[in-house]
Amino acid sequence: MAALTQPEIHAEGLLLRPWQPSDRPAVVAAYADPAIQRWHCRSMTDDEAHDWIAAWPDRWRGETGAGWAVLDARNVVGQISLRRVALAEGLAEVSYWVLPDARGRRVATRALTALAAWCFDTLKLHRAELCHSTANVASCRVAGYAGFAAEGTKRREGRHADGWHDMHLHARLAGDL
Repeated sequence: MAALTQPEIHAEGLLLRPWQPSDRPAVVAAYADPAIQRWHCRSMTDDEAHDWIAAWPDRWRGETGAGWAVLDARNVVGQISLRRVALAEGLAEVSYWVLPDARGRRVATRALTALAAWCFDTLKLHRAELCHSTANVASCRVAGYAGFAAEGTKRREGRHADGWHDMHLHARLAGDL
């Protein structure tokens, strides 16, 4: 993408940095959280967390995705990623979660706002999208606060632990305020 090494991004008191092997306990804890499992439909063992973290540099080099640990002070408090990147089309899809102890502090909104700005300024993307279950009210608020306009509903598009969910589609364009 823009550089051989995935960059760090600073976001209103947060640091978005590439995942490190020492972050495995935070990843395992996150995917053990019932709220994160509900929306991301998975759990993760220590070995799976190792593989998940190890895959991000290849996705960055392959220009297909990028993942960052979100840190507040020195602790991992969440994650944000470009799940899908299509540079030729100027498009990326964002995903995020926040650990329970950090919820309610605008972590996801601050990280999403900073990542979107970086995508437009550095990667020169035209559009950033995110989808969330229509039942996930918190993600809908995060998207709105970060300037991602609601565009519609994708019927039964996302599989969750309790079945197929309708998904809200939000997007932010490079020219949006």
